[in-house]
Amino acid sequence: MHQRGTISFPIIVVLSAIVFIYYTTVFIFIDNWFGLKTSQGLLNAVGFTVMALMCLFTYAIAISKDPGRVPESFLPDIEDSDTPIHEIKRKGGDLRFCQKCSHYKPPRAHHCRVCKRCVLRMDHHCIWINNCVGHANYKIFFVFVVYAVTACVHSLVLLVGSVLNDNAEDQQPSEGSLRISYIISGLLLVPITLALLILLGWHIYLILCNKTTIEYHEGVRAMWLAKKVGNVYWHPYDLGPYENLTSVLGSSIFTWVCPTSRHIGSGLRFQTAYDNTGLMASSR
Repeated sequence: MHQRGTISFPIIVVLSAIVFIYYTTVFIFIDNWFGLKTSQGLLNAVGFTVMALMCLFTYAIAISKDPGRVPESFLPDIEDSDTPIHEIKRKGGDLRFCQKCSHYKPPRAHHCRVCKRCVLRMDHHCIWINNCVGHANYKIFFVFVVYAVTACVHSLVLLVGSVLNDNAEDQQPSEGSLRISYIISGLLLVPITLALLILLGWHIYLILCNKTTIEYHEGVRAMWLAKKVGNVYWHPYDLGPYENLTSVLGSSIFTWVCPTSRHIGSGLRFQTAYDNTGLMASSR
């Protein structure tokens, strides 16, 4: 069985990249541009160090935190009026039951073939954290991406500024080792920053729609099937942009990037758009 929290090769790659980017940013870019003993250099070094530590801290939590386990005692209560939606199988219309785990699946839960168990509000299995991204660790995963993007953009700005400063001062050409550091850093930073920006934008979109990656792909199929018979598909967990944000990140804007905030709810039941409208799940 997959062991959550174990150190894998992708995790070593991520940690190595963080260490390399931190070293080159502080001891090459900042030192060459401002000097570490100047107020500007010290301010940038302290700010980037804090951001790097937050990246490491949130990354460690995302790796080690259980994404959400389905209780063995879970049983769907089809007579519960507070739960108007019970997800059913695509074929047969039965309540979703996991044959591999031998229990019913709560709404939005899915079985992970890598972790070999069902995960609450599963988004995807991420090889870079050697763990699933689910109900209990989705927020910390998102916060890690926010800090990582901020740190990479900061480092990229310092890289460009350091190179332009060298050229503007018309100094002697940089030493070979320094030029190699600039080249390697650029080749590493640019694709990582672009990839993380795309990832961040994707998850901002998912949060605003209150979807998971799995639900997005299922929704594409559901919209196609609904359109085929002349109906309109509505994602049942879409409560509106602000309500979606608060249901995932917390009620206060000050806690949205706070790495210590707990996840919201049990992960066994989620508020839906039908709770206030009285519509039934058959409209799906």
